[in-house]
Amino acid sequence: MIDQWIKDIKTKSDFQDLGMILAHNGVVRATSKAGKPVKGMHLTYDRDKLSLLIDELKKREGIVEIKAWINEGLLKVGDDIMYACVAGRFRTTVIPVLQELVAGIKSEIVTEAEIF
Repeated sequence: MIDQWIKDIKTKSDFQDLGMILAHNGVVRATSKAGKPVKGMHLTYDRDKLSLLIDELKKREGIVEIKAWINEGLLKVGDDIMYACVAGRFRTTVIPVLQELVAGIKSEIVTEAEIF
């Protein structure tokens, strides 16, 4: 999926505006942040809020494209949780937007992330 996003972005972009494409692939870890074993997780998210967040972040100066996918449902250790991709002119604009996108997904978009 990320490979296709990158190809699409390169095909549709003006290289006067595109200098960096940054991707994130979150996966289910075997241990929680607290160090406890994890067998998996159940995840749901709000699609409308995700679209709104992406639309807002795309308005940032120097941002060319943003794409995100969240794996909803029952996930096991090693499964992909999300893919996120931000493309833009400079690293100094792309990196903070990717960080904000991922943080927003985790704090505002995911409606349930039950870890078991």
